[in-house]
Amino acid sequence: MDNRFFSLFNLTEDRAIEILDTPPALVSENDSRYIAASHLINFQTDKSIAALMRALQETDPSLDNKIVRRKSVEILGRLQAVQALPAIRVCLQDEDCYTVENAAWAIGEIGTQDPEILTELTQLLDKPGQSYRVMIHTLTKLNYQPAVPSISKFVNDEDPPISSAAIAGVCRLTGDYTQMTQVVAMLQNPNVLGRRLSIQDLMDARYYAAIPEIASCPVSLVFRLRGIRMLAEAGIGDGSIDFATIQPYLEQSLRDQPQDLKLVHSYDRLPELPALIRNLYETDFGKAYLATKTIVDSYPDTAPAALFADYEAEANNDYGAHFHVMKIMGWLKHAPAYDLLVEALHNTQPQFQKSRAAAAIALGEIGDIKAIPELHKCLETKIWDLKYAALMALEQLGDNSGYAILKDDPDWLVRAKANS
Repeated sequence: MDNRFFSLFNLTEDRAIEILDTPPALVSENDSRYIAASHLINFQTDKSIAALMRALQETDPSLDNKIVRRKSVEILGRLQAVQALPAIRVCLQDEDCYTVENAAWAIGEIGTQDPEILTELTQLLDKPGQSYRVMIHTLTKLNYQPAVPSISKFVNDEDPPISSAAIAGVCRLTGDYTQMTQVVAMLQNPNVLGRRLSIQDLMDARYYAAIPEIASCPVSLVFRLRGIRMLAEAGIGDGSIDFATIQPYLEQSLRDQPQDLKLVHSYDRLPELPALIRNLYETDFGKAYLATKTIVDSYPDTAPAALFADYEAEANNDYGAHFHVMKIMGWLKHAPAYDLLVEALHNTQPQFQKSRAAAAIALGEIGDIKAIPELHKCLETKIWDLKYAALMALEQLGDNSGYAILKDDPDWLVRAKANS
């Protein structure tokens, strides 16, 4: 489990439990039961799990307490606390639909083949006002074939993410993949959430044929890499595909060139450069990638100075724009950006992790061999995509010594690359 983002609260385990156990009406204004519950992700211990289970039994009707109960269920799922399954199952009948949703998700994370729990989950598909997508996702993940008739009712649902999950679920549970093209088509949905969720559905269905389409889907490369990695792991594990099949698409995603993406947005006329730079801050990365491509294609001479100025003013503190600036400096092969890229390469702040691999790729594009020792330092990281990107950049700079260093790497994808 990646806990880089979970240890931001300065609390001990005992103090977090003490706050969580305090009746909601008695919590001091300096404390937060929600933060206490969130913080217990850091402690996979019986006493933390017991405290989270007690929080589920706190019936105070306030919204604050409902939110704490939702979070407690989620954390129990993240901790994969098998002993909490009976307490989580009770939450499936909760009047708060978000608590029910989190309980269904947590059951999927923990895993169970208990037919009573799975039957109860299936019955929720007939109950109005539920998060059907999460129920379908969990029943599919747990391979519960008796749920097929209930899931099938949603394949033509008017909400595309629900219908996509249902199609993927039926395909996975019946072995009939003829309808999966409808889920693949969702990768081009105008709505960014629809595109992201369709990657999740393709993962759930273990639809390996979609790997090339995922690689060209215009969402953040975090979602593409996660989809390709998980499908590769499952497909190589069951002998359906091999590393050589997925390697080009994995490396296409890591390289992340906007012209390799099937962009779903377009401009009716060429925007001015300042407007394009504003689009690098879009939370829909499809719009940000369109801006990136347009900057590189239409403003190669004036973009670097404008990007440096924007970086100083704002992009240095926005992890999305920061990432795109690093990439663009590489596509423009802008040598004066070298120091900025090296700084990003070694930036260990959690929110800028994505920029580190981007900086590695950009240094490869710029082509200055003095980056070789800097990239070698990244071969010691625990972040798999940074190691992999560093290998790709070193290869581009004519240094193949990284392969021998990583041939026994603990990460199977890095190891496969080093031995390929």
